[in-house]
Amino acid sequence: MGAVRTNSPAHAPPIHRVRQWLGRDARFDLAASLVVFLVAIPLSLGIAAASDAPVMAGLIAAVVGGVVAGSLGGSALQVSGPAAGLTVVVAGLVGQFGWAVTCAITVLAGVLQVALGAARIGRAALAISPTVVHAMLAGIGVTITLGQLHVLFGGAPGSTAWENVRDLPATVLSADIAAALAGLAVIAMLVLWPRLPARVRGVPAPLVAIVLVTVVGTVLALDVDRVSLPDSPLAAIQLPRLPEGEWLAFTVGVFTMAIIASVESLLSALSVDKLSEGRHRSDLDRELVGQGSANIVSGMLGGLPVTGVIVRSSTNVRAGARTRASAVMHGVWVLLFTALLVGLVEQVPLAALAGLLVVIGLRLVRPADIGVARRHGELHVYTVTIAGVVLLNLLAGVLIGLAVSLLDTLRRVVWARLRFEPGDDTDAEGRPRCTVFVEGTLSFLSLPRVARVLSQVPEGSAVQLALVVDYLDHAAYEHLSAWRGQHERGGGTVEVDEMGRIGKRHQSGVPRWFSPWSHWQGDHPVIPAQRSTGADDHALRPLVTGAREYHRSGAPALRPHLRRLAGSQQPQALFLTCADSRIVPNVITTSGPGDLFTIRNVGNLVPDPDTDQSVQAGVLYALNALSVPTLVICGHSRCGGMAALLDGRTDDDPVGRWLRWGTPSLDAFRAGHPLAARAAAEGWSAVDQLAMVNVAVQLESLRATPEVAASGARLVGLFFDIPTGTLHMLDGDRVTPLEDAALTR
Repeated sequence: MGAVRTNSPAHAPPIHRVRQWLGRDARFDLAASLVVFLVAIPLSLGIAAASDAPVMAGLIAAVVGGVVAGSLGGSALQVSGPAAGLTVVVAGLVGQFGWAVTCAITVLAGVLQVALGAARIGRAALAISPTVVHAMLAGIGVTITLGQLHVLFGGAPGSTAWENVRDLPATVLSADIAAALAGLAVIAMLVLWPRLPARVRGVPAPLVAIVLVTVVGTVLALDVDRVSLPDSPLAAIQLPRLPEGEWLAFTVGVFTMAIIASVESLLSALSVDKLSEGRHRSDLDRELVGQGSANIVSGMLGGLPVTGVIVRSSTNVRAGARTRASAVMHGVWVLLFTALLVGLVEQVPLAALAGLLVVIGLRLVRPADIGVARRHGELHVYTVTIAGVVLLNLLAGVLIGLAVSLLDTLRRVVWARLRFEPGDDTDAEGRPRCTVFVEGTLSFLSLPRVARVLSQVPEGSAVQLALVVDYLDHAAYEHLSAWRGQHERGGGTVEVDEMGRIGKRHQSGVPRWFSPWSHWQGDHPVIPAQRSTGADDHALRPLVTGAREYHRSGAPALRPHLRRLAGSQQPQALFLTCADSRIVPNVITTSGPGDLFTIRNVGNLVPDPDTDQSVQAGVLYALNALSVPTLVICGHSRCGGMAALLDGRTDDDPVGRWLRWGTPSLDAFRAGHPLAARAAAEGWSAVDQLAMVNVAVQLESLRATPEVAASGARLVGLFFDIPTGTLHMLDGDRVTPLEDAALTR
């Protein structure tokens, strides 16, 4: 697929923009529009049939969605039209009010969408739990499937999901064999299509399935119910009409349609942005205005409600569309089809459309969404929402889901998890050890449970109070302080291990696993001073406390990954850097176990392998045994080794003898190495200039090694500036922050 280009500047003359589009993007948009048109026809017909609306209403909505929403919307590559997400809502409104009043609801829902867009609250409309949205769509899918199964077997769907489940066995037993075969054939083709060769899959599966079944049914003269259309397409245009009563239900219908259509359109637009790999960014407020305008026009003409449709939009992106002209042209092709070839539609068996809708409905129930809900602890929200949509109605199901989601969020905010764990040993004074864990948000609402858990602590015991909390209010603080004083007066001890941000204590916002020990262990002595080993315990305290936290919180998360690495390792890079304690390779590269094969020494030096093989051994192992594709040397600012080189520290002690391997770097620096000149011009200190030159010189030493030269591995020079925390790429005479560096080979 070619690159997606943004629209021409708005200030350019229209004729210039047209010429530019014709010369650059027209051929891509034309091809994509034809593909989307072929997908849209069967989907529009099927959705109209499932909505109990005139079949022509689906085609009208497809035309309006393409032309109006495509022209005015804020997502350049989104394709709009009738969507399965509103099928249940429209069917319910048609059954309650009739088609003309449903058209009026569509118009007013469009007006509301335009108002929301004009008020610039597009992103606020997304303040709905994705789990509720996914469950809503899944509930709609289940409802569509249950109803269309009756049509597939030649029957009529019931008014509720329960009726459809109850009556399905009877419908199957009295099935119309010809209709059932037509519907099942469509389902079989749609299921098998992804397994066919790529060249065959280039044709839209719904179109092939519907056309083949229609042709076979016509040739065999099967006696099945077929699509019924008015003699003239203009006869399908029906002016909307206001209801004669039930105004509350009418108003609820307007808001329900507007909210669902808006949320589905905005979620689809964001998905299209991801599909286009960031080359287009949707204006969500403008998208609401475009969708609302399309619904106003569609409702006035007797069409179905319009939303952004991810099936058509993803097809549009993958077919190579570059501008919004593709969506507009797709609407034009649907219009021409409706006006000139509408007679062909009347040959389509209703059971074939039912088979298409059964597959669409089942695909709305996505296992991936269920997995995401389970991983985030929201499976109960998903289950309650889908049950409400299927068993009650869409609005009730969504409201119930939102209520459960809000209550769940409130519970997580105010609910602390507490547990008491008795130990199996004693401290140096013979006191039994035990631990109290407090996780979450600790507020006054949790005090009764806190008191109950603390009452389990034996008097005179050595207690470790592990606070893994993000908020501790005044009442909880006072309660814990009073309990601690009382417990210590009774002969016990309390070690407070703050493992989360509490109050004002850790305002840096740095995650705990990035923070030095001194930042989160300095306020409370974890090991009491009265222990017999005294100073030794204090010296070990940071290491022991850090290891305890790792086993408590880090190890459980790492174990699944470490199990996969237990048998072998496949790192992506060899990382040679300085032994300086301030340089943490996995932190500055956001990497984990198995990613980096790390070698460290003073000054990140590469000695002559004929004399010193300390580095050579690691390099050869990384290349030959691990097939590492990249070799990185990373220097850093304010390097003590480089400062010693500048001071002439090459005496005969171990450090001096080691630093002699940096002498070529010092010579290159004094000779005016291009990297030093550039660094000096940018204001780097002499030590930092030498550190950068050292990286370049050591890379050349590494490159000169025959094994490295023969491996084809990529060599990369990096420089870490400690005060700013910025990682730089060193390339030739350039010093570029890595976030701005072009990663070319």
